[in-house]
Amino acid sequence: MLTRIARAAVGRPRLVIAVALLLMVLCGAIGATVHSHMKSGGFVTEDLESVQASLYLSEHFPGSEPNYVLAVTAEGGPDSPAARAAADAVVAKLNADPDVSGVQSYWTARPDLKQALRSEDGQRALILASIEGDDAELPDRAGKLSEELQVEDGPVTIKAGGLAAAFSDINTQISKDLILAEAIAIPITGLLLALVFGSVVAAALPVAIGLFAIAAALGILRVLTMVTDVSIFALNMTTALGLALAIDYSLFIVSRYREELAGGATPTAAVIRSIQTAGRTVVYSALVVALSLSALLVFPQYFFKSFAYAGIAVVAAATAAAVIVLPALLILVGDRINALDLRAPLRRLFRRPPPREKLPQQTFWYRLVTAVMKRPLPVALATTAFLLLLGSPFLGVQFGYPDDRSLPTDVASRSVGDILRTEFDADLASSATIVLPEFNGAPAELDAYARELSTVAEVPAVLSSEAVYSGGLRVAAGVPEMSDPQAGAYLSVGTRLDPYSDAGRAQLEALRAVPAPSDVLVTGPAALNQDSVTAITGKLPLAGALIAVATLILLFLFTGSVVLPVKALVLNMLSLAATFGAMVWIFQEGNLAGLLGFTATGTLNLAMPILMFALAFGASMDYEVFLLSRIREEWLAGPKTTEGNTEAVAMGVARTGRIFTAAALLMSVVFLGVATSGVSMMKLFGLGCALAVISDATVIRGLLAPALMRMMGRWNWWAPKPLVMLHNRFGLTESEESPRPTPQREKVATQ
Repeated sequence: MLTRIARAAVGRPRLVIAVALLLMVLCGAIGATVHSHMKSGGFVTEDLESVQASLYLSEHFPGSEPNYVLAVTAEGGPDSPAARAAADAVVAKLNADPDVSGVQSYWTARPDLKQALRSEDGQRALILASIEGDDAELPDRAGKLSEELQVEDGPVTIKAGGLAAAFSDINTQISKDLILAEAIAIPITGLLLALVFGSVVAAALPVAIGLFAIAAALGILRVLTMVTDVSIFALNMTTALGLALAIDYSLFIVSRYREELAGGATPTAAVIRSIQTAGRTVVYSALVVALSLSALLVFPQYFFKSFAYAGIAVVAAATAAAVIVLPALLILVGDRINALDLRAPLRRLFRRPPPREKLPQQTFWYRLVTAVMKRPLPVALATTAFLLLLGSPFLGVQFGYPDDRSLPTDVASRSVGDILRTEFDADLASSATIVLPEFNGAPAELDAYARELSTVAEVPAVLSSEAVYSGGLRVAAGVPEMSDPQAGAYLSVGTRLDPYSDAGRAQLEALRAVPAPSDVLVTGPAALNQDSVTAITGKLPLAGALIAVATLILLFLFTGSVVLPVKALVLNMLSLAATFGAMVWIFQEGNLAGLLGFTATGTLNLAMPILMFALAFGASMDYEVFLLSRIREEWLAGPKTTEGNTEAVAMGVARTGRIFTAAALLMSVVFLGVATSGVSMMKLFGLGCALAVISDATVIRGLLAPALMRMMGRWNWWAPKPLVMLHNRFGLTESEESPRPTPQREKVATQ
């Protein structure tokens, strides 16, 4: 099939390129406004207790869960005439908005509640409100309100915070970051490709395919928003994945094309042979990546599902561009693939001689792998110990739900969040709400329950339908408007603790342990985090099993061995464990926080490691498939002995080492572009994927993989007879196997 595709692209290259350009323009136009149709949440589902509690409150007690907070700061304090006038104007605008309910403010609250809405130093006061809407409507409505209500200069300043404003700011930040990431990644990858290939023409082809992949990604995401919920976080990640894979796949094919030309093939023959070999590897690699991403479909949260749908579609687009559009470009370029060598003038400037062609046996990679395979056991043990040491911090991982601390400190919602955490007796954004949907007892029962809740450690006060309690004592008069006897009741429980900390989790358990007068549902950040972590971790074994089984099957069909797929799976797990350990050390424990510009919260967002695993696992398998394809070529062409296995490994790495190292460097540049994001979750994702790719292409492929393949010898290619028969029928076979390379073909350029 690949041969037919290559011949068709070679036969009508201008038509293929014209169609590709048309699709690129169309996808770019469709996807230009995609960010405005994406959603900020997607981490939870409606069957969680905390979500059911919030839905109940929204239906029966609108405004009882404030998600929009305005911090008012005045030169003369909140009781000054200027502060009161500004606050009255804001409250009037909020009350006039049909999507806003439950407006409360320091200036309109009863005397017993005013203290909770005033900072401890008396310099600031709060206005609280609840904005209605789903994950798409909420940030949009909050953003519009903030534009109208915020005041940054003057005697009175007003800043917007709370969950709704934080989501709005995250959306805005991610949209800006996408432009910056691409502005960084594309020119740097173009420059690196020019250095790798030594030719502007050769470097331009992967960049062109990468631009096609970005346009396709945006168009695909926009179409998906029409049929399903798509997370805003998919914007940067999916476009980065499309760009990285398109450049990677193009690099493999262009490198093979140049190699075939150097061996004396015509451009047409070189294109066809490149697609038959490198193109075949690209297709297998894409299948591994797509199947890794498809495992995200087992999670019910649309955050994961949107990455699965979008990721699979983008992988398909990048693969199609590499095996259909790229051959058309190559045949039009022809022998000019090596034109415009940037290094030639530099060599003349510094009076350096032209590069000499080397045999693979003379390259750095051949010498390195040969040295490794002379001492395989010590190298394997030392490398494994090193990776496990790097991964050890992951044993202490703690997971937390994302909040405003994901944003830079100069963003308004983050600034308000910091104010709430440090300047108020209780963090109103972290309060727990206990819902009693079936309560119809006497007020005294609810009164007693609230009194008991207020005795839990680090609970400054509990607001019941009858009174405010602190430390088990009644400190304020009744609040009858806060409950409806026909619709149950609810209690607001203040807290001084970080809801994602160990102490916050312990406090939640203590609150749940207090005997209640009826069935209760608990919501709030701590409960939401606990429920979402439990729901996600329950699906992890199934997702991991699907990825493992799919990888083992594909690599068996690719290699005909049952040993090599297991080895590849183990090595990828080691590489990712080291990466996750580094991420805990950096982002959870806060090391390098100042250098990288983020705030450590003592937790990681659980969604990020799962997403990183699916993407980085697929990307790492990209290099595994590429390496094994060349080792397999050498093995099939050489003697089936232990020495033949050793030479096949050395020659395979020598022929591909420079290419997959360059590919890893280019892919890491794309991911590091994402790591420049101001949103800490995106920073974690970008840096984590970059480290995973780099460690896999260096430590794993250069040291551990050759050592293990040398130790296993001929057993690398073993499979039981029934599976051999299965592979002969359904596995990878080539109608035209590569002959043993001649001395002329064995030469590789030092370019």
